[in-house]
Amino acid sequence: MSDTTEYEVTVVGGGPAGLTTALYTTRLGHDTAMINRGGGRAAMMLDTHNVIGVPEETSGNEFLQTAREQVEEYGADYHQDFVSDIERREDGRFDVTAGSVSVVTEHVVLATGFSDVRPDPPLPRTGRGLHWCLHCDAYMFVDQPVFVMGAGEAAAKVAMIMLNFTDEVDLLTRGDEPEWSDETGRQLAAHPVEVVHQEIESMEKGEDGWLESFTFVDGETREYRGGFPMYGSDYNTALAEKLGAELNDDGTIAVDDHGQTTAEGVFAVGDITPGHNQIPTAMGEGARCGIQNHYDLRTFPMSLDEIDEQGGDIERSAAPGISETLRVRAREHNAEAAAPPVDLDEAAEPADD
Repeated sequence: MSDTTEYEVTVVGGGPAGLTTALYTTRLGHDTAMINRGGGRAAMMLDTHNVIGVPEETSGNEFLQTAREQVEEYGADYHQDFVSDIERREDGRFDVTAGSVSVVTEHVVLATGFSDVRPDPPLPRTGRGLHWCLHCDAYMFVDQPVFVMGAGEAAAKVAMIMLNFTDEVDLLTRGDEPEWSDETGRQLAAHPVEVVHQEIESMEKGEDGWLESFTFVDGETREYRGGFPMYGSDYNTALAEKLGAELNDDGTIAVDDHGQTTAEGVFAVGDITPGHNQIPTAMGEGARCGIQNHYDLRTFPMSLDEIDEQGGDIERSAAPGISETLRVRAREHNAEAAAPPVDLDEAAEPADD
């Protein structure tokens, strides 16, 4: 294991929410580390939807790589590793332990997300007929045959919601007994959604890898462009629980509007908190969390008690309240940004003899 390094903020998890938090805390002058095991829901995206300024053909991995490069460019330290433990010290700081990195930090931001519960195969590939985000992907199924998979309340609701985009919606319970309420059952029966109770036996895909149809155990084949499995989520909350952060009834971490949990110095953002699981939403949460961390950790303005404790007026030499490492990086970055563009045509001209 490497030597322990001290930071003001350590972000655990590297999705859009965690990356945005790290971007803000670093640019606001706080030594920041990000420890990310890799993967995650955003990394699975074949295309990026609903993110202004980002072309749809951008993959999740491309999106995340660009964001990581931005965060590192401003001076944050990025480690690809798995955080196995976090312990609170007597002084209120935290020891964060991963496989090859160990840090001491004043604040911890948990951006560990969740895993979608996958139904049993046969299933199409994610992004090629199997889709996890209704708000991201419903648009691509306008006037297309769609399935919703599951037997719970959420599955029934999503099946009815999909009628906003297409009139061909099947709800596939795959032989499971429906668990939706009687009221939802009556509501569902009044909508033009066909409930198919047979289990799936096989699947057909096109040459492009997209789902084309399911064949059921009774021999019937139904064509689909794609659909949404609704089997719930496994939230990665073990670290939050160990640190004393309270959970909501749905398994998410309870936070305020700025990502502060019920445990002092512990924040949470992104899919592990309540709300829509969307990249723009996650980025907004990360921005608010990063700004709140800045408010909590910044050196100036000092309170009157702090001024009295340090013996009177603040000397100019005490400023700026940014670490020397980030101060140097900021000067370098700003100098690079202010440099005039190079005229490639002019640079290519040979010098006079």
